[in-house]
Amino acid sequence: MPVIAFLAGAVLVMATLIDAFEVVLLPRPVRRRIRLNSYFFKVTWDAWAWCAGLWPAGRRREDFLGVYGPFSMVMLFVLWAGSLVVGFGLMQWAMQGLAPGARFDTLVSQVIVSGDAFFTLGYGDIVPQHTLARLLVILEAGTGFGFIALNIGYLPVLYQHFTRRDLQLIEFSARAGSPPTAATLLGWHAHGTTEELERWLRDWEIWASDLIESHAVYPMLAFYRSQHEGHSWLGSLAVVLDVCTLLIAGADDAQRHQATATFAALRRILDEASESLQVPPAHGAPPRRLDAEAMCVLVATIRRIIPRWHDDDGALRAIRLLRATYEPRLQGLAAYLLLPLPDWINPAMAAERFSRDAVVLQLTRGRPD
Repeated sequence: MPVIAFLAGAVLVMATLIDAFEVVLLPRPVRRRIRLNSYFFKVTWDAWAWCAGLWPAGRRREDFLGVYGPFSMVMLFVLWAGSLVVGFGLMQWAMQGLAPGARFDTLVSQVIVSGDAFFTLGYGDIVPQHTLARLLVILEAGTGFGFIALNIGYLPVLYQHFTRRDLQLIEFSARAGSPPTAATLLGWHAHGTTEELERWLRDWEIWASDLIESHAVYPMLAFYRSQHEGHSWLGSLAVVLDVCTLLIAGADDAQRHQATATFAALRRILDEASESLQVPPAHGAPPRRLDAEAMCVLVATIRRIIPRWHDDDGALRAIRLLRATYEPRLQGLAAYLLLPLPDWINPAMAAERFSRDAVVLQLTRGRPD
């Protein structure tokens, strides 16, 4: 029995330290599916999402879902600390028999001693009876110091990535509206030039590159919802993908170059997020609405930017093929994360062809439509 307890404690300690190292220090994604934090996020998010489903869609449910991201990290740290304390406690309990005639304490008492050593409280009520046990206490105390220091330094890095992601969404909302749509975004750029739209897409390619790195290494960022109501990293990504799809399908070769690069970068975000969260594509779900009315609005709007944009059968077929490469991933992640996906147009403002923000921009420039 002591041998089994010692091995179980050693395995628990090693598994926890490896998991913490991969999450906090390793600057690359881990493809191994058997991980302590993966099971933790799977179980806790499923329970949290089920509780959120008891409320109707609205602000209260969004506020509840928004708590999960930061709270889950606190609970993950608690899980790691508890696993280490229990693991070292099992090892200490198993090693008591090495000292002849030593007092044999209960497992609960040894776990308490382990917690005393891990958090360096220094009560000293129970003292190890032999050299190996004392060395184990020193090792646990050092592990506790390092564990706490790493976690303190980890949170600012995590929030730095979250802040960079959210700042881009604030700028995006001013152009694409709330809720965002591809028609609104194109309407904002309708009074600019093609070069301005390409520069804007270049900025989103850079944003996508940063997101690929952060969401691959820190997949828990996907659970962090935007601090501003109506903003969503997944919804914004969907709108930019929609715009890139239109440009690639109907623009000339020279005008689709940047859109192709941005499209590829954004689609890779979906692949990385789906793989790290182990979310399969939603192949059976119906695609987002893109009927004849929506196409009329989109064609009229995009031709303000690219007068020679094609809307023939070849372009429509290209739109369907391009959508098939990202819609299943989008819908799978949206269903899993409970994030709504935007429409292609805003039905309430379809007649205007662009959002309220675009109208304000026209009036300020003195160029009403």
